[in-house]
Amino acid sequence: MKSYDVTALGELLIDFTENGISGQGNPMFEANPGGAPCNVLAMLTKLGHKTAFIGKVGNDFFGKQLKATLDELGINSDHLLMDDKIHTTLALVHTYPDGDRDFSFYRNPGADMMLTEEEVPETLIRDSRIFHYGTLSMTDEGVRAATKKAIQIAEESGAIISLDPNLRPPLWNTLEEAREQVLYGLAHCQVLKISDNEIQWLTGEEDFTAGVNWIRSRFDIKLILVSMGREGSRAYYGDKMVEAAPFLQEKTIETTGAGDTFGGCILHYVAEHGLDHLTEEQLSDMLTFANGAASLITTKKGALRVMPEEKEIEGLIKSRAVHDKA
Repeated sequence: MKSYDVTALGELLIDFTENGISGQGNPMFEANPGGAPCNVLAMLTKLGHKTAFIGKVGNDFFGKQLKATLDELGINSDHLLMDDKIHTTLALVHTYPDGDRDFSFYRNPGADMMLTEEEVPETLIRDSRIFHYGTLSMTDEGVRAATKKAIQIAEESGAIISLDPNLRPPLWNTLEEAREQVLYGLAHCQVLKISDNEIQWLTGEEDFTAGVNWIRSRFDIKLILVSMGREGSRAYYGDKMVEAAPFLQEKTIETTGAGDTFGGCILHYVAEHGLDHLTEEQLSDMLTFANGAASLITTKKGALRVMPEEKEIEGLIKSRAVHDKA
């Protein structure tokens, strides 16, 4: 029996989120802990799973804040390393009126890029049922080698491997390099969570099913999730395609972390039920729960520290069921 349900590798950073205007008319920012792979773990931990994180932050004020956050949330931080020379990566999040956002990164370099192959904890990965990663840990050669070593260990140990490309164009030298690394990732995962704009960019197909078919003609991925923002989400599994409606919130503040919250809920379902013989009803339940959780996170600033409780998600789902019956 493996000790950890999910281990993730990747970036842990500070999201500076817009939070009002000062008396002088200047924008004010809130320093929210963030980073996609760790957001996923935060949702999983809220749902009762044992999780661990592999990554690197600066040995600075923000790095210490991030380590303290992981410890507070119950995510194992034994393999969160502190770099004495390179500062913690920072992201400034500009929020648009509809809740969507744009990112500016301070990462040239950032501490998350400094993880090396030698620092990858083989024992931890072998002791994990699911290994999750994204492509921000593949933008530069050193951390890319570390990520690929971790993937290899996960494959050897029989872990389920989960990928969220989480494309951030400003962090890549070229989009062709990004595409090359995403394609590598597709060859090394059984669960893929990909957003609507990412699948269109990657495959050149406007239609999501056509995009999934493009991926499937090249890679053997058991479960593919397409997150479609305000249009909901889809699951592609065997010959099944299941779509679930979104939970649109009147109180949406920003969408940072919504995809990660969704992805964490998907891995929660996989951890509970496995990847074999899933029915349409199960896939629908999985998507509905994940959509509900993602909608709730859009009503809060940041993501990592404010993931919704299971009862909060279930309550939202029940309230819609009652509304639909009325």
